[in-house]
Amino acid sequence: MNPKVFDTKEVQDLLTAATNLAAADGNARFKQILHRLLSDLFKAIDDLDITPDEVWAGVNYLNQLGRDGEAALLAAGLGLEKYLDIRMDHADRLAGIAGGTPRTIEGPLYVAGAPLREGVSRMDIDPDPDAGPLVIRGVVTDTAGKPLQGAVVECWHANSKGFYSHFDPTGAQTAFNLRGAVKTGPDGRYEFRTLMPVGYGCPPQGATQQLLNALGRHGNRPAHVHFFVTADGHRKLTTQFNIEGDPLIWDDFAYATREELIPPVVEKTGGSALGLKEDSYKEIEFDFALTGLVQGKDNQVVHRLRASA
Repeated sequence: MNPKVFDTKEVQDLLTAATNLAAADGNARFKQILHRLLSDLFKAIDDLDITPDEVWAGVNYLNQLGRDGEAALLAAGLGLEKYLDIRMDHADRLAGIAGGTPRTIEGPLYVAGAPLREGVSRMDIDPDPDAGPLVIRGVVTDTAGKPLQGAVVECWHANSKGFYSHFDPTGAQTAFNLRGAVKTGPDGRYEFRTLMPVGYGCPPQGATQQLLNALGRHGNRPAHVHFFVTADGHRKLTTQFNIEGDPLIWDDFAYATREELIPPVVEKTGGSALGLKEDSYKEIEFDFALTGLVQGKDNQVVHRLRASA
C-alpha cells in the first residue's frame, strides 16, 4: 500500500511549521530553500513509497558522510558541482559572454596559503621516486589575447600515489608539496616546475564509495591539475586540465573533463638546467584567457569552506 498524503492540509501545515515559513523571524532565503527541499523530500517519500527503514538508512548514511568528511567529494561524484558549472555556462551564454578558458569543477582538495612566487614556482618540495619531472607553462591573457601583468595562477595536484598534500592519509607530504602560486610579469607568463601526477580514487571504505558501489559506479578520476587564475578587472577562473592519454579522461567520476582542457604532453630535454631531477622531462603548455567583470562585478567567485595551511 502506498498512502498518498503529501497534498493533505496536515502535511502542508507541517512543512510550513517545520521551516517557520510564515513567521518574520529567521532568514527568509534560507527558509524558502529549506521549504522547497523538504517538500521535495516528502513528495519523493510519497511518490516512491519510501519505507521508514529506507529513510533511517539515509539518515545514518548522512551521519557517516559527515564523520568521513566527504560531503564535498560526494557533491562532485553525484554531478552537483558539474551541474553548477552547467548553470554558469548557460548564464554566460545568455549574457553574451564568449571566449575565455572553460571552467570546470574545483573539487574538494584546494588549500589556501601556497607561497606566491614571481613568474616561476617550484612545487616538488618532497621527493617522489615514482614521478617524473613536469613543467607546466603558459600565458595569462584577456579574451583579446593581451597578456595580463600581475595575474595570479594557483596550481595544485596529486602525487604519484594519487594523494594531495594536507589530505594525504599517509602523512608523508609537507603542507604545500605540489601546490604553488605565481604572479605574472609584463609578458603574462607563468611556469610551474613539478612532478607528473596520477589520478586518484575515493577512499575505498568511505561514504562516497559506499554510495557509488550501490549505484554500480567507480570512484576514480584521471590524472589532472587544478588551477585558480585571477587578475584585476577580470573574473576568477576555476579550471583544471587532464593529462593526455589517461584512460579515464572520458570516464571521470566527477564529470570534470572538457575537450578544450586536454593539452598535449610534449617530451623535452634540458631539465638539468632548470633544476629538475632528470634531464628528460615532460612539458605541458597551457594558456589561460580570462573574461572581464560583469557590470563591475566578478560573478564567478564561489564562497565555500576551504582548507588552509
